[in-house]
Amino acid sequence: MSKYTKKFKEFIFKGDKMAISNDLIKALREKTACGIKDCKNALEECNGDLEKANELLRKKGLADASKKVGKGTTAGKVISYIHAGGQVGVMLEINCETDFVANTDAFQDLGKEICMQICAMNPVAVNINDIPEKILSQERAIYLEQVKDKPAQVQEKIIQGKLEKYYKDNVLLKQTYIKDEALTIEELVKQKIAVTKENITISRFVRFQVGEKA
Repeated sequence: MSKYTKKFKEFIFKGDKMAISNDLIKALREKTACGIKDCKNALEECNGDLEKANELLRKKGLADASKKVGKGTTAGKVISYIHAGGQVGVMLEINCETDFVANTDAFQDLGKEICMQICAMNPVAVNINDIPEKILSQERAIYLEQVKDKPAQVQEKIIQGKLEKYYKDNVLLKQTYIKDEALTIEELVKQKIAVTKENITISRFVRFQVGEKA
């Protein structure tokens, strides 16, 4: 049985089913952290297209993860990170359902990635509801001043749009992941929920920077 070239060079047909190469499965596992069987099935379903298989697993993972959201997370870790040069550091409390998952590399690596995100992007809160009312009031006052010459019926719509952008820039879960612009931190967490099969939540963080007042 001969191998296809170009588009089909990574797999061959066996009857009605494609046999996916180990290299392609490995590449998809590195992208998604999903199991061998899941990666193989996704590649077969997507005719060996790595990007489509990646997107398929992301969608399935997010769907499965959504079922876990809301479950109690009483286990977890406090994870710290000091950025190169020792000028910025973060302490993060990240939680899951069991000590078993809390001790896995996947869970602790997620915590480290989120610490690096906080170091780089300096969010003000984990969730929108955690933003201090004083800060929101200040932002709304600034936006209101900017649109005061607009018709009254469109002012609130413009202000709401500006607030949504503020959330994306300053709320940790809404921020774009610094290592993958296709993901938000919320989506990154859901991917790890799909891998660990447990709910994962971010409780709180503290970011320190030399010379910055508390």
